[in-house]
Amino acid sequence: MTPAGTIAHLHSYLHRFAVDRKAISSVEFALILPFMVFTYVGSAELGDGMAIYYKTTETARTVTDLTSQYVTIDPTTMGNILGASAQIVAPFSSSGMIVTLSQINPTNASGQGTISWSCSLNGTARTVGSTVTLPTSLQTESGVSIIWGEVTYPYTPAMGYAVAGTINLYQSIYFYPRLSNSVTLTSGC
Repeated sequence: MTPAGTIAHLHSYLHRFAVDRKAISSVEFALILPFMVFTYVGSAELGDGMAIYYKTTETARTVTDLTSQYVTIDPTTMGNILGASAQIVAPFSSSGMIVTLSQINPTNASGQGTISWSCSLNGTARTVGSTVTLPTSLQTESGVSIIWGEVTYPYTPAMGYAVAGTINLYQSIYFYPRLSNSVTLTSGC
């Protein structure tokens, strides 16, 4: 074959390739597929993350609310309240979740308070007598204690672990005691 014939053959081949539309949708699908899979998996991960974030918020609210309904709490009752957190986050795993309940006694109108008792599940309780700063809306010298609930949930995305790693979701909430000015913890947790 002569060089002119080779060029003509190549030109003919390229012309057929340029006008052939049979496989164009396959090529487009192959190009778009990774984005479609990423979007699908990402939306599933986002949905799980939002559900666990909601469960973390609900856990903090529920255990703090339960604690605020007592005048006196014994260690067994406190263990039951803290243990209820596993039922709240179900069907997600509660392993590694830290739940801490503390009572804060306001000390001055500038928002300082001290921890009068604290109990924790899977974590370290706050130090009794330590000073904390209350949110602005709770800064008062009213003599009424405040129950402080904190929950930390270690969320590990199923597919995005390599990208994000473990994300610690944290929620805290404050409740006033309902039946008295403070809740008494009869002995240690």
